[in-house]
Amino acid sequence: MIRTCASCGKKNRVPARHLSDAGRCGACKTSFGPVDAPIDITSPAEFDAIARESNVPVLVDFWAAWCGPCRMAAPHVKSVAETMAGKAVVLKVDTEQHPQLAGRYGVRGIPNFMVLKNGQVALQQAGLVDASTMKGWLERAA
Repeated sequence: MIRTCASCGKKNRVPARHLSDAGRCGACKTSFGPVDAPIDITSPAEFDAIARESNVPVLVDFWAAWCGPCRMAAPHVKSVAETMAGKAVVLKVDTEQHPQLAGRYGVRGIPNFMVLKNGQVALQQAGLVDASTMKGWLERAA
């Protein structure tokens, strides 16, 4: 995954296993914390790498732009990413762009949430839930 340094603007490659860790910019040495925002998945390979290599639980939000409940869930998903930074990684999978990922996990309705631990599905639930419910899932998976 590529993270852009807020200080100097340089792009830094961060291995999936280190997304929950603090790091430093390779160019200016400015510190940056663990990922604290949902990661929009750009490819199945990126999803697989994060799911397989993450050393913390991974919350996956399967969503689509046309889905009203998905838009209602988005602030909750963002909040969980912020509050669980360093303890969990949050991914967003657009089912319109990546139907193969939705199919792989049997997603039939959205929003659909899944918690992965060590690359394995620990929990999966369809329907709108709040941030405290998502946070509880991640804490139990840890």
